[in-house]
Amino acid sequence: MKSYRNLLADLIQKYRDRADFLLIRLEESESTDILLRGDKIENLSEEVNIGGQVRACYRGGWGFASFNRLETLSERIEDAIAAARLVGTKQTCLAPIPTLEGTYYLPLPAGDPRDIPLAEKKALCDHYNQILKSHDSRITSTTVGYSDITQQVTIATSEGTLVEQSFADLEARFSAIARNSETVQVGRETTGSRRGWQDLLNLETQIITAAERAVNALTLPSIKGDTYPVVIDPILSGLFVHEAFGHLSEADMIYENPDLQEVMTMGRQFGPETLQIFDGAAPEGHRGSYQVDDEGTPATTTQLIENGILVGRLHSRETAGKLKERPTGNARCLDYQYPPLVRMTNTWIERGDTPVEKLFQDIPLGVYAKNWLGGMTNGEMFTFSAGEAWMIRDGKIAEPVRDVTLSGNVFKTLANIEAIGNDFYWDESGGCGKGGQSGLPVGCGGPSLRIKDVVVGGEDSDTEN
Repeated sequence: MKSYRNLLADLIQKYRDRADFLLIRLEESESTDILLRGDKIENLSEEVNIGGQVRACYRGGWGFASFNRLETLSERIEDAIAAARLVGTKQTCLAPIPTLEGTYYLPLPAGDPRDIPLAEKKALCDHYNQILKSHDSRITSTTVGYSDITQQVTIATSEGTLVEQSFADLEARFSAIARNSETVQVGRETTGSRRGWQDLLNLETQIITAAERAVNALTLPSIKGDTYPVVIDPILSGLFVHEAFGHLSEADMIYENPDLQEVMTMGRQFGPETLQIFDGAAPEGHRGSYQVDDEGTPATTTQLIENGILVGRLHSRETAGKLKERPTGNARCLDYQYPPLVRMTNTWIERGDTPVEKLFQDIPLGVYAKNWLGGMTNGEMFTFSAGEAWMIRDGKIAEPVRDVTLSGNVFKTLANIEAIGNDFYWDESGGCGKGGQSGLPVGCGGPSLRIKDVVVGGEDSDTEN
């Protein structure tokens, strides 16, 4: 890719006067994908991709062109400029950023996945799959997935930025389905890393946990659906802050939606004074970490909620310009085939000062939920399925239960946070989807939380608990 630096600079100089803003992004990637379902191999592949994208802005209108034949770059630049000039009718409004020139490499202290043969990666998946299959005769289906991708990206803009960045991302996914007569339960675990290959080794304990969770749930009673005080573990609080609140903080959703602008008004009190929420790619070592985003904006850390009050949101240069706020380095694309969107990076709730054991005190009847099976959000509303759950009785963790879903309005739930634990965990299992770009690596973190008045789904309320 280095051999194209002079070419990019020459093309930018040639075409810069025909658009208000011009960006060329070249990408070279090497990836592996493995998917095993039971005894079948559904996918076993290695790929090398070279391609790029051109973005042009003229009078507020954007043109986009992607390509994987570098000899067509001049034509794609002309296509993007022509499209931008066709739709642009207003004023280009991009928040200013510093001009950058340099090379940024995220280190791989746990080993470069490109150095590991495909056969060795497949053998690791077989080993993990065998652990799942042999754990218990009631496990009827297993899934093991492995993926890695190493990307080298070069970004050149008409403002003078010329940067190179490279990083790797790895992910492993495991699931076991257990069946007993008509009862079916699922146990899942996912892990990821931007540190390298060795982080996906020695996961046997985590995999056994997924199998045990599926089997044990077969004989557990279902919870009685009702409204309860709930304590959630750090994994669920990380999922909550990402899915339920993080997407509402993405400014492209806000400036296009007057109703959401009114809801997400700066200075509005959303939670207790102890609540602090952040997002940022600047913290090192997480799956949403990088040095510059896909517009060449330096990575930052943005506080979204300070002392319970909304103080920030996530931006591309355009959304920052239109809302007259600072760019935060959150313009990201999955790969060269897609334009960047405003996306979360690493999103977390800061740890509190309440000892975890005190979160359960004074709860006569409640629910303790850990881990996750799945979930969905729709605007302000969310529903999450817990991977494990127990009843809380008289301030103590009591019997385990199954089929626990947590639902509610994100703003009411934030306001109902009663205590924030002094623990914290980074969950590196996230792959975020938005605008047709699914699987973008992100990190989520948080402490345990105690929340009042959470709607918990389960059996009908007239069923004995």
